[in-house]
Amino acid sequence: MIIYFSATGNSQYVAERIAQATGDNTVSITACMKDQQFQFEFYEGEFLGIVSPTYSWGLPEIVKEFLQKMNLNRKPSYIWFIATYGTTTGQIGNFANEILQKQNVEISAYFSVKMPDTWMPVFNLSKKEHVRKIKERAELQIDSVIDKIANHAMGDYMQRKVPMPIAKWFYNHEYDIMRKTSHFHVEETCVGCGLCARNCLISAIDMVKQKPSWNTARCVMCLSCLHHCPKFAIQYGNKTKKHGQYVHAPVQKAPECGGKDRK
Repeated sequence: MIIYFSATGNSQYVAERIAQATGDNTVSITACMKDQQFQFEFYEGEFLGIVSPTYSWGLPEIVKEFLQKMNLNRKPSYIWFIATYGTTTGQIGNFANEILQKQNVEISAYFSVKMPDTWMPVFNLSKKEHVRKIKERAELQIDSVIDKIANHAMGDYMQRKVPMPIAKWFYNHEYDIMRKTSHFHVEETCVGCGLCARNCLISAIDMVKQKPSWNTARCVMCLSCLHHCPKFAIQYGNKTKKHGQYVHAPVQKAPECGGKDRK
């Protein structure tokens, strides 16, 4: 089983590419959280894969919460973790392992895949050729990860890490600052379609007078609303407009949460 969280499709794509090669099924963390499904039945010898984007050098809040609540009937024989990232993986793998260790399970292997960085307040993805080259190089990285997983590689293969004390400080301080929804604003091009509220992965958007309003306590700042807005009316700060939108096409339709009754 491969569980993943993905706001713009990068991590979903990586999870699905690996699932195609290994014969595993993929499970959306978003769907499991909405269903409040945290119990998973593992068969003897079954593997567990986890794919997550890197937020402020650590875990998105929704992934952190899911891993804390996840309940496994038995310890998977091999657990691997993949971080998708734009600039650095920080210490996301070790943060995830610290949570899993409290459940007496431990990650066997750590990998990373560099993808287009979708934090648009900083990074510019309006240059399509630049984005294409990043995705092209990512395919080779995914192939390498697939080969290592197939051979049950053990150890830390994650790239572009930073020392734990620095990563921990940055994650604990920067992520909270980044999650301030006051930086969002809506342009006049908004037509009040409500797509952002209906499709919010965290259910953190309400429509107020036909305009989106963000729940600061719930928002994990994935920017899915910004990237999927059909009118590109949602902005964050003063740079996202010129930095463009980005969505990675999935391999297949996003699945529901499998949970304990998955086949």
